[in-house]
Amino acid sequence: MRSRSVALPGVLICAAALASCSGVSPDPPETPPTATGDPAARAQAEAWLEAAALPPGAEPADAGAAEFLSFTGWPCTPVEELEGYWTIPGATVAETANWLQANPTADLVTTGIGPYPDDPELDNLTVGYIPADGAQEGIVYTIVRTPDGVAVRAEVAALTAAAECPELPDGGTLGPPGQG
Repeated sequence: MRSRSVALPGVLICAAALASCSGVSPDPPETPPTATGDPAARAQAEAWLEAAALPPGAEPADAGAAEFLSFTGWPCTPVEELEGYWTIPGATVAETANWLQANPTADLVTTGIGPYPDDPELDNLTVGYIPADGAQEGIVYTIVRTPDGVAVRAEVAALTAAAECPELPDGGTLGPPGQG
């Protein structure tokens, strides 16, 4: 199912429960943004996306702003998912990732491991934000280099009341969102 754009102040949101999003990437994620019918989770996802903190000069964009080759797999399901897109002319991947880590979104804490060196060859990075240590919900920002700066995608997931996390063998734990 394709996504449709829904505008919030300063944000473009794509949600699969809606019809179509102009400029949708030809390779959509294996699990597209979902709508589960959980109003509290949906409200939380919308609040996090609306509060997204982006560097000065960020402009709302659509999914076609860049080619995003990776997607966040939220291991606990079901979740409410949304996406937002921006471009930042003249920015680099590293300076954008470092700014995102230094400027938290809402009441979330970063899972980022930077700071990153400003290497002109760096073409993509992710920076995750979660509400608390061990959480499997929040925002993962993906930053990709474009010909005139960078594009940023925010993948947002909020756990529903029915969400369950997989049990991992041998006492394993899930890694934080945004770390691979």
